[in-house]
Amino acid sequence: MPYSFMNDYSEGAHEKILEALVKTNREQLAPYGTDLYSDRARASIKEKIGLEDCEIHFLTGGTQTNLITITAALKPFQGVLAAESGHIHVHEAGSIEAAGHKIMALPAPEGKITAEQVEEACRLHYADGSIEHLCQPGLVYISHPTEYGTLYTKSELTALRKVCDQYGLILYCDGARLGSAIMAEGTDVSLKTMGELMDAFYIGGTKMGALSGEALVLKHPRLREGFRYMMVQRGGMPAKGRLNGIQFDVLFTDGLYEELGAYANRLAKKLREGIAALGYAFYMETVTNQIFPLLPKRVVEALSDRFTLIYWGPYDEERDIMRMCTCWATEEKMVDAFLEALKAETK
Repeated sequence: MPYSFMNDYSEGAHEKILEALVKTNREQLAPYGTDLYSDRARASIKEKIGLEDCEIHFLTGGTQTNLITITAALKPFQGVLAAESGHIHVHEAGSIEAAGHKIMALPAPEGKITAEQVEEACRLHYADGSIEHLCQPGLVYISHPTEYGTLYTKSELTALRKVCDQYGLILYCDGARLGSAIMAEGTDVSLKTMGELMDAFYIGGTKMGALSGEALVLKHPRLREGFRYMMVQRGGMPAKGRLNGIQFDVLFTDGLYEELGAYANRLAKKLREGIAALGYAFYMETVTNQIFPLLPKRVVEALSDRFTLIYWGPYDEERDIMRMCTCWATEEKMVDAFLEALKAETK
């Protein structure tokens, strides 16, 4: 079976999580995320983000979390400002549109949208003479890291916060790979930064060593009102809510969440530096667990029986953009084997 760099959720879960699930398996616990482990996980997360006045809900997956949060935040005539490469725009089967909310996509060559873009979109909306016939911007969606593995700086997030306050927009961050982002080299964005600047964000578990699950942090009072009703209505409140709570209790005990993010980043860096040393360029410069090498089609084909990569798109006649992910379960020998095989195919 080939080594896979396809994504960061092909494996099951970190052994400490599995051990905790087995250990607590026979315990009779309260349902729907009201159990003691979920409460303990909430307390740990609140301490990490430096925010006591918030709600934390555990949902099963990223698409579900995005859909429920965004629909809870918006009025029927409002839409979402997002990067044209944003996950809700290109990878979630039109779930936001199916719920009745338009996605107003903004150009984002590096996957990031700017405060200036948001300000311009809002300015044009409110200056239009037919304003009541238009979809009103109601929420700004970002992800950290982005679909391209790039990162926002604290100053960029602060600028987004300022313009959202100016126009009454909800600022929401998709944190599917947030553990990789906060542990990236050179970043000045931490979990406390997210707690300070976001109206809502989620801390990804599915792509960070959990079997499944995302921890959604709601700071804005409007979002918190009746949110559990929204969870039930949208199928986001499993009876055995303990499963997500226990997993996040483990992830936020003894620094495991940060440890797994740092580990994935370290192996991605080794891959990135090894590929670069062989003379290959990259579509996007990243310091997280996703890398995007430009590889000749013949090389990709030659390696395909031993390694699984994701085709991201064409680059030129000879090269394609490939995506490679590392994760908590990636082994050093996998990285070494890929670099050795790539070296053998490099001419």
